[in-house]
Amino acid sequence: MVEVAGRVADVFEQRVREHEEAALSSLAVRSYGTRGRGREETPCSVRTPFQRDRDRIVHSKPFRRLKGKTQVFIDPQGDHYRTRMTHTLETTAISRVVARALRLNEDLVEAIGLGHDMGHTPFGHAGEDALDAAVEKRFARRFRHYEQSLRIARELNLTAEVCEGILTHTGPHEPKTHEAAIVRLVDRVAYINHDIDDALRYGLLREHDLPREELEVLGETGTKRIDTLVHDLVETSERAGEICQSDEVGEAMLSLRSFMFERVYLGPQVRPEHQRASVAIERIVDAVVREPSRLPPGEGGLGDRVVDYVAGMTDRFALDFAAALK
Repeated sequence: MVEVAGRVADVFEQRVREHEEAALSSLAVRSYGTRGRGREETPCSVRTPFQRDRDRIVHSKPFRRLKGKTQVFIDPQGDHYRTRMTHTLETTAISRVVARALRLNEDLVEAIGLGHDMGHTPFGHAGEDALDAAVEKRFARRFRHYEQSLRIARELNLTAEVCEGILTHTGPHEPKTHEAAIVRLVDRVAYINHDIDDALRYGLLREHDLPREELEVLGETGTKRIDTLVHDLVETSERAGEICQSDEVGEAMLSLRSFMFERVYLGPQVRPEHQRASVAIERIVDAVVREPSRLPPGEGGLGDRVVDYVAGMTDRFALDFAAALK
């Protein structure tokens, strides 16, 4: 077995290079064309650099903690609500479908998708806003989850392309590769549709509340909407030579997203939950700033250590930590 594995390893890179030249679009990033890592490493002889990044993310603690972090509802009582991890898996799965259809690098897309939310706070975007306000007040700095995800990616020594894709999955920075652009767009496709499902389950929305005009374009169910959005993304991108949507479908998706912000993400029914998150984050940050001995060992100054610790918490850990403070 060792001898056979050795022969495979000897030709693995060559086989991958030949396969990608034959199968991938000219717009795709080549696995062995990576710009490399921040710290040089000996390459793996039976995995491409992007496959190695994927494995490194999946085996990391920040990734595992995503199962205990909220997508929309804080520590919900129910087995079927999305978490940050299920969102990550759904985003990655849809992104791979799009990448394969467009003959782009699936391994790169997968690594970006799996890593894009590693730096997210507990309590979803309410937690992000609360931590941002807390560290701005105390350290005159801002918190953005995509920047924290990049920080973790660099600690894991991921490739430049995966780091850039993680940074640009949202926010002001534009993707530099087609693979990163897929994840940026599909992230929205995934969360808009699964958050509608969760809001219906939670009772924040009823089927008749959903905007009819947008549903006539995208579909009546989450499955149909995702199918419409993926097919439109693939066909429009193939014609344009860049990752984009048709005007009709893109506008319908953005309108549905605006509806979700108005009725769910920032709606009056979730304000008590947002207040709960804000109070918990503020108490935790105040406690660890006053008593830095509460913080685990870490890199950087006090502000970095506070952000690393609090952003890394799960919902339940943060709620228990805040409740235990006197």
